[in-house]
Amino acid sequence: MSRYQTEAIRKFEALKSKKEVTILAIESSCDETAVSVVRNGREVLSNIVASQIDIHKKFGGVVPEVASRNHVMAIAGCYKEALKEAKISENDLDAIAVTYGAGLIGALLVGINFAKTLAYALNLPLIGVSHVHGHISANYISHPNLTPPFVCLMVSGGHTALLKVDDYTKIRLIGSTVDDSVGECFDKVARVLGLSYPGGPNIDRLAKSGKNVIKFNYHEPLKDTFNFSFSGLKTAVVNYVHNNEQAGREFSAEDVAASFQELVVDELSEKAVRCSLKENCKTLVVAGGVGANSRLREKLKGKCEKENIDVFFPILKYCTDNAAMVGSMAYYYLKSGIGLSDLTLTGKPNVPITI
Repeated sequence: MSRYQTEAIRKFEALKSKKEVTILAIESSCDETAVSVVRNGREVLSNIVASQIDIHKKFGGVVPEVASRNHVMAIAGCYKEALKEAKISENDLDAIAVTYGAGLIGALLVGINFAKTLAYALNLPLIGVSHVHGHISANYISHPNLTPPFVCLMVSGGHTALLKVDDYTKIRLIGSTVDDSVGECFDKVARVLGLSYPGGPNIDRLAKSGKNVIKFNYHEPLKDTFNFSFSGLKTAVVNYVHNNEQAGREFSAEDVAASFQELVVDELSEKAVRCSLKENCKTLVVAGGVGANSRLREKLKGKCEKENIDVFFPILKYCTDNAAMVGSMAYYYLKSGIGLSDLTLTGKPNVPITI
């Protein structure tokens, strides 16, 4: 065992009982370069995000190589800005945290290698964090009084799942998508409607002008389970648009967006509420980028109110990828004695949702 690792283990163990723990966190799993300083898992001292949305718009989606190169160019500046905004120095940090997966390998490696360099240079413990768990923690920094247990509806670009969060680091899977994630479907439907990247917010905006319900030709699957399937609906929407275009028939993109969104939101909200009732849990938490969808928020609030369930959403800036959520989750990993990594830490395209 190296001298660095021996010291990292000693400091990691000491931090479990430390009253004030300040963690610098790095997130680079996709197209956002983010660095944040978080204290005690709840207090965000800084939250710097360098977005690549405008860069990838012309490609209609994220190009992995382009994302990686832009992470390289942005990460050092984000780090300096995060310390400056937090009004602290490197000497005030207790640990370095970084997303190690899931995500684009090239993008992840930029953040991981920067984090490993920092941890080694500052002689601090390195904590590898799951991106999925980070999304859950976005709610802890949005709602300081929120504590487990609760049911979590995970709706991100890469994941759609129902989870039972029994404790901060005790998470079990109840249901998940059997094909596409909901975020992927929003992006693909947006693309076929000629909307720019990212698709989700544009579908949400366009749907507000929809007036007529379109009945798409698909079989609604998995109705009596807690699993999700959106591939059939996505294909039906794409076929509807293409068939009308090829026949020269006019159709309303607003109606397509609204009808598609309503079907997705219905499935997500119905299963999330039903899962909460089955688990006898009166707290439901939404996590991930699709949690910013205005119709999902509206429908879930209505359904939860009828069933006397408290529902929590992250504030909008923490719905999408950011490092504050990673710093928050790293704190709870630390307090539970998990997540300590060495300098062999590498990126993983997929990671387990459960702990």
